[in-house]
Amino acid sequence: MMELVRELALYEKAPEQVTVTLEHFEEAGFGPQPVWWAFVAESEGRVVALALYYIRYSTWKGSRMFLEDIIVTESFRGKGIGKLLFDRLIEEARERKLNGIVWQVLEWNEPAINFYKKYHAAFDPEWWNASIEVS
Repeated sequence: MMELVRELALYEKAPEQVTVTLEHFEEAGFGPQPVWWAFVAESEGRVVALALYYIRYSTWKGSRMFLEDIIVTESFRGKGIGKLLFDRLIEEARERKLNGIVWQVLEWNEPAINFYKKYHAAFDPEWWNASIEVS
């Protein structure tokens, strides 16, 4: 899974931004109090795609799924794996009785934007991303 995260960071031209350790990644997803969940697609025992999400709360909308990353390794793109994962996320959101799914996409990532448009996704140009680092 971390290999896919690194592959995505290379694709997004920001490999140095991946600073999470494998230990933290594993604890956060597979420890006693997971903060994220994921669906994967495998081929011959190797993870070739990943859809990682967590639950966030909106004071306006209620509980929603936040899709952190959906990644299909380059050699498996165009085979419908992303659609299978996204459809599974929609099913999961319904099963959890969440009010929707939200995510971010880089403005230059046309393949991803076109993929999301097939789901009639709404794109919001008003909100800016903001973050701070704490240690």
